[in-house]
Amino acid sequence: MECHGIAEVGMEDYGVTGARVDLEATVDLPPERLWDLITSVPRLGEWSPECEYAAWLGAPALREGQRFEARNRRQDMVWSVTCVVTEAQRPSSFAWLVLDGRDDPDRPSSSWRYDLLPGASPEQTVVRHSFVHGPGGSGLRDMIENNPQIASFILEVRLEELRRHMYETLAAMTGTSPQITQPA
Repeated sequence: MECHGIAEVGMEDYGVTGARVDLEATVDLPPERLWDLITSVPRLGEWSPECEYAAWLGAPALREGQRFEARNRRQDMVWSVTCVVTEAQRPSSFAWLVLDGRDDPDRPSSSWRYDLLPGASPEQTVVRHSFVHGPGGSGLRDMIENNPQIASFILEVRLEELRRHMYETLAAMTGTSPQITQPA
């Protein structure tokens, strides 16, 4: 059974909605250069350990409402998603929603965000990267629905995996070893 949200299927949420990962790191690139990299959607597959492919839908134009598609792989699972840009403020923020298949931005599968702040020098950027699970359907919800007795373990493992992937993507994207700092 495919899970499309808590209310429709009557299952417990198990802390999935609103579950989040926050990563703050300093990289040795100026904000303008990092902005160019984080908004290079078609290059995500080069850097991410999970995203294999991404492409703009329609004419590429970095603006709110623009959509892109992506194909992800995790172990033996492969899935495709459609995303919609919710914020694109050069050179400070880039955010998008992952839609859950029903094309409803009010019930996304998840939301992702990069905030870029000046670092200690003009050649550094403090990056705040976040993931928040939405109320929409997802593979995580499906795994928990099929294994409710270990829901907290599944959630913990997946959030830690996402955090590791966020760091690995940032490192590959920038060609640096980002210095992890604590969120403000």
